[in-house]
Amino acid sequence: MSYEEASDYFSKRDIAILPIGSIEQHGPANPLGTDSIIAEALAKEASRRTGTLCLPLIPVGISFHHINFPGTLSVSERALEQYTLDLISSLARWGVRKVLIINGHGGNLPTLQILSRRAREDLGVYVYIYQWWNSPKLEDLFDSEERGHAAAAETSLIMYLCPEAVNTQKLRDESLSREEINAVRFVYTDEISRSGIMGRQSSASAYRGRELFEKILEDLIEVIEKIRG
Repeated sequence: MSYEEASDYFSKRDIAILPIGSIEQHGPANPLGTDSIIAEALAKEASRRTGTLCLPLIPVGISFHHINFPGTLSVSERALEQYTLDLISSLARWGVRKVLIINGHGGNLPTLQILSRRAREDLGVYVYIYQWWNSPKLEDLFDSEERGHAAAAETSLIMYLCPEAVNTQKLRDESLSREEINAVRFVYTDEISRSGIMGRQSSASAYRGRELFEKILEDLIEVIEKIRG
């Protein structure tokens, strides 16, 4: 967009889509940018189908728990919160009052929830957070063992969206080792999964990924239409 095209959009719409991902391990078969690739693809296609402005991807999120795997990158909770709030502040200047974050990484969620509160209180902007793995469509296509980190659902999506980045010879399954204690603490991923995979990955396919992508988009477009009003 030129600034004139942007001005025309903002004169008609008060909503924008913002994809946020991560750069972190997704097992030996998948690229480090899996979360960012999926979030950006969903955001861009939803933008195309609904005519809603899509902002550039924020590629690096909060991934300290994966940091022991080579290539994983992370920023602090405070850094992601403030950077995104500053971005939304710029949008508010031009009349945006609703921002739909397509969050590709679960580790970002607690910070984005705080951001949502601050954006409303400080800027009068409503921030909605959409996470594809919470779509009710997912359970119709993949069982519980296939829905974990880097398992078949996520791997199927990346096989569909970016097949050249997936080494199908290295697909594997791994069960988690967990402490038997009724309390929560911070753990590194390599303490509970040697490969970084959480569940069954070997049943992934590009065909299943295409089907899932379209189902998620149906859900996402419905969300956009409700927010847009």
